Amino acid sequence: MSSFNVWHYMVLIVIFVMFIIGIIRAMKEKNQKMMYSMLFTVTLITVFMAVFSIFVVDKYTKHVKLYDLKNSRLLSLERISYTGIVKNVGKYPIGKVTLEIKLVNKGHVTGNVKGGNFYKPSGFLDFFTGSFGIDKSKPQTLVKKFVVARNLKPGHAHQFYVYFRFPPYFRSVAQFTQLTAH
Repeated sequence: MSSFNVWHYMVLIVIFVMFIIGIIRAMKEKNQKMMYSMLFTVTLITVFMAVFSIFVVDKYTKHVKLYDLKNSRLLSLERISYTGIVKNVGKYPIGKVTLEIKLVNKGHVTGNVKGGNFYKPSGFLDFFTGSFGIDKSKPQTLVKKFVVARNLKPGHAHQFYVYFRFPPYFRSVAQFTQLTAH
């Protein structure tokens, strides 16, 4: 299923007509240098317009909502799992729905930044060996993206289940989620 809808095709047809008109106008130019410059400019502008218009049409025609998001930690496996439902609340089909989950250790969110929040182990031997290119720092933000639905028709919903490794040094976590329809 294509992620384009009727509006995408209409906008691209209008841009293509503008491109043809620009090419015809450039070909009528008598000065060779000016003609090539006009061809390049028309091509560049129409390509930018086409790419930009696809994002704009996506933003205004593809609407998806997240319902019943729950998470649970699997301590024995050091994983966290998320379950929920995504629903297409728009009038057009959606090719792909992406869920972005961002976990932040609470020290950064609340402004309570102490020395323990920025832990970077070091030792006497690290000075001489250079850690062999291994980064031992512990990031305080974790961002994961998952495709949770494909080919979602208008009014339909899809249940999902995703999981990933949970850093064992995270103590109190703030979570942020964002849905994107493509």
